[in-house]
Amino acid sequence: MSATTTATRPAEETGSGVIMRARGLALAFGTTRALRGVDLDIVAGQVLAVTGPSGSGKSTLLHVLAGVLVPDAGSVHYAGRDIAHLDEAERSRLRLAEFGFVFQFGQLLPDLSALDNVTIPLLLAGAPRRRALARARDRLAELGLDGHEDKLPAQLSGGQAQRVAVARALVGGPRILFADEPTGALDSLAAEQTMRVLTSASRAAGAALVIITHDPRTAAYADREVIVRDGRLSAGSGLVETGPAEPVGAAGAPGPAGSASGRAQRGER
Repeated sequence: MSATTTATRPAEETGSGVIMRARGLALAFGTTRALRGVDLDIVAGQVLAVTGPSGSGKSTLLHVLAGVLVPDAGSVHYAGRDIAHLDEAERSRLRLAEFGFVFQFGQLLPDLSALDNVTIPLLLAGAPRRRALARARDRLAELGLDGHEDKLPAQLSGGQAQRVAVARALVGGPRILFADEPTGALDSLAAEQTMRVLTSASRAAGAALVIITHDPRTAAYADREVIVRDGRLSAGSGLVETGPAEPVGAAGAPGPAGSASGRAQRGER
């Protein structure tokens, strides 16, 4: 499916509505314009692939949506607030409480076990250690990593380490999960396993999943795809047609139950 076709499906087809709305995002690094008036809607329970060539502005867009970078112009509305107008401390609290992150190289702490790596978001949020450990164990078990809790990252395969990173991203119950090239450092088999785990776990949690990728095989797992070129989205591709608008950031139902991995295996987009 083309980016424009998938992007204009009504939000009701995904089972829930828009929870984040970005409008007119612009950002420059010196004389380089990384984003040029980007409009994008993120839908609860939906897997969104943001694709495009290297240097197109994909990762910059993710960092602005997640409140890591502040745009020069535009807005990112989430839960009734414009993230772009929050100070750094408020954005940090928002990321910890509402968002989860998966990176290309996992970014696990090398001296901590898989279990301890997964507890980090909970401990930072103030959860008692016993409760954090119990939740982390449950999340690792759900992702097929029971028996690996005490291993250091260097003792895990690439795919296992990335599943630990997925567990860490999901353990706090985020409403939006941001994944920046989550399969970029994996072989094809580990990449497929990681995408199956990532998409199924995010859907089970009812979280929106935003994947930054240049790999069409990874993008094939998404419900919807938008393309970034030279800091712009393909015309109209970032917007979702909705019925009566619900408040941006209102709680949504879980997304579609269809198998993304099945679509990927069939080559459907």
